[in-house]
Amino acid sequence: MSEPVPHMTPEQFRQHGHEVVDWIADYWSRIESFPVRSRVSPGDVRAALPPSAPEQGEPFSAVLADLDRVVLPGVTHWQHPGFLAYFPANTSGPSVLGDLLSAGLGVQGMSWVTSPAATELEQHVMDWLAELLGLPASFRSTGTGGGVVQDSSSGANLVALLAALHRASGGATVRHGVLPDEYTVYVSSETHSSMEKAVRIAGLGTDAVRIVEVDGDLAMRPAALAARLERDTARGYRPVLVCATVGTTSTTAIDPLAEIGAICRRYGAWLHVDAAYAGVSAVAPELRALQAGVEEADSYTTDAHKWLLTGFDATLFWVADRAALTGALAILPEYLRNAATDAGTVVDYRDWQVELGRRFRALKLWAVVRWYGAEGLRAHARSGVALAQELAGWADADDRFDVATPHPLSLVCLRPRWPADVDADVATMTLLERLNDGGEVYLTHTAVRGSVVLRVAIGAPTTTRAHVERAWALLCEGHDWLAADFAEQAAERARAEAERKEAERRAAEEEAARRRAEERAAEQAAEQAAAQQVAEEAPEEAPADDEPVAATPPVTG
Repeated sequence: MSEPVPHMTPEQFRQHGHEVVDWIADYWSRIESFPVRSRVSPGDVRAALPPSAPEQGEPFSAVLADLDRVVLPGVTHWQHPGFLAYFPANTSGPSVLGDLLSAGLGVQGMSWVTSPAATELEQHVMDWLAELLGLPASFRSTGTGGGVVQDSSSGANLVALLAALHRASGGATVRHGVLPDEYTVYVSSETHSSMEKAVRIAGLGTDAVRIVEVDGDLAMRPAALAARLERDTARGYRPVLVCATVGTTSTTAIDPLAEIGAICRRYGAWLHVDAAYAGVSAVAPELRALQAGVEEADSYTTDAHKWLLTGFDATLFWVADRAALTGALAILPEYLRNAATDAGTVVDYRDWQVELGRRFRALKLWAVVRWYGAEGLRAHARSGVALAQELAGWADADDRFDVATPHPLSLVCLRPRWPADVDADVATMTLLERLNDGGEVYLTHTAVRGSVVLRVAIGAPTTTRAHVERAWALLCEGHDWLAADFAEQAAERARAEAERKEAERRAAEEEAARRRAEERAAEQAAEQAAAQQVAEEAPEEAPADDEPVAATPPVTG
């Protein structure tokens, strides 16, 4: 007889569930006490874990204890008010509770029939959000398109490309795949790398990617796009997709959608808009002008899990023609057939994504939208933008920093100013590491026109004006400390150079004196030698007249 399985009973779950919620609430209340970036070294977390799984079950209290002992030291705290790196990765109380409900229900919502509420709630929430963001009517489930919650914008970029390939090929790519050197995809130098990865996964290969030049604000140049499309079509290529970005990862540059959309129509290319970070800002009507022309898009993605108070993963993806999407992705084995699917009256979201299975992601979105309401979501977006603009204003007025790029949203790129004799990139990275090692803030960097700049990404729910002021103070203090250090090093170098020159001068004088002495000695020696030679070569002198002459001895014989 097999031993009983120690499942957690509902009463045990109730008890430990309360403990977990208490732990999370306590964590949120003390999050500011932790250094933002984890300070562990590679391998530290694994070293704290036993080499083998436990043979016997352990009480849940042991799990919670190890959260503090093992896990927290290895966590970079993305919800920390000093987290200003990458882009925000928001979560919130309603989101966590919605996720808990989703986990508790344990729904696998691959088809409508596997849980009708999972599908229909998602359709409805995606329609709500399309309206809140001012997206075109074609993206609503009541029209030709519709929305779906994907795992990430990287995944959304891939399915957009697959849908575009299906449309461009008339479905041929589903049957025989892609042909080499047939299709081309257009991005800018600022487009997220996930688009190139999607091209690789789709079988097109990196050589199919065309990189379009950007303007001074790092936005795609429509004229350059048109020129590339013209050149490629003349050579027999088929432009399949153009990826325009609203809010690039590096600097939040914004591509001109209206102009790009008109060019895409002219050449029959699918326009995909990657607004992963910035798209949710359109919940505030005054920010919608940043993506004017979005009605030209064939597909659109933005991440609620970046700036819209919803925990990862919650990518919002819309398509104007769902037939192209499902045509590319639908496959129906016998074991998934059912009356509702066969009747064609329902949406099966398994046909809208790469994976078959999917969890009930819409619950947390539903919880967030209902808790905050449109007003609360707008207030959150506006607060991040306002704080970023204030930070940019402080930097503009300070001679230690330049604002490196336009900053229409909540990211500000700062270029520290350094003396001409200092390697600016090395100095900026040194400043960045000094700030991050301090533990109060966490920033990242990027390169703008070949120079390193600091990215300050505001948007965490806990970040207030006081936190932004503190980050600015740390930036200034760090800059001053480094500038003073550079000045001291420069002074030390100047002193060393002066001492070197003085030593060289003294050595030169000593050398000159030595040479003069040697020359004098040589001259004296030459004079002496000459005198000696003269003395040796002179004839014997005759006796003087007044000297007595010796008598001649008599001759005898």
